[in-house]
Amino acid sequence: MISKALQFTNDLMDQFLRNRFALEESKVILNNLIEGNGSVPEINKNKVILSLINIEKETIQPFYTRHQQMANGNYADVNPDERYNLYILVSSNFDDYKESLKFLNEVMLFFQVNALVNAYSFANLPAGLDRLEFEIEKINYQQMQGLWTAMGAKYQPSVIYKMRLINIQGNQVRGFDGAIVQTSNQVAT
Repeated sequence: MISKALQFTNDLMDQFLRNRFALEESKVILNNLIEGNGSVPEINKNKVILSLINIEKETIQPFYTRHQQMANGNYADVNPDERYNLYILVSSNFDDYKESLKFLNEVMLFFQVNALVNAYSFANLPAGLDRLEFEIEKINYQQMQGLWTAMGAKYQPSVIYKMRLINIQGNQVRGFDGAIVQTSNQVAT
């Protein structure tokens, strides 16, 4: 699901930017900022780069139901769904600084327009994804500096967004429970 959610966001943002600027070529790429050897990937040049920087498990309990009803009315005992939030760094890597700022501005507009993505608004939402919610992540100067230093990259105009509620479910059945078909109203005397 992580890969599907990130690739869908990448493609949706790319189409948004291509429409806004009447571009023929793609301008958004899902990639790391720095190669393992410390070099900057050539394919990142003059692009908006989406990079996964953190994964956080969502711990709100209402998501965690163990019993799922089957077609025959019985219930399957499965491990609860796990939901995750993904933190994505969106950086604007253009030779011209003004171009970097222009694209970063449009990226922020993209997330403002598409704060909630679901199958009702996007029929091409990948199977297994119910919805994606985006919110800007508040990060101060020292935290941003620490992030870029930890990645070993030189700072580019960038913003961090939290992508909420990526669902992970292995659908491994642990057992079965029969459905209750009749109750008794008899009182013991």
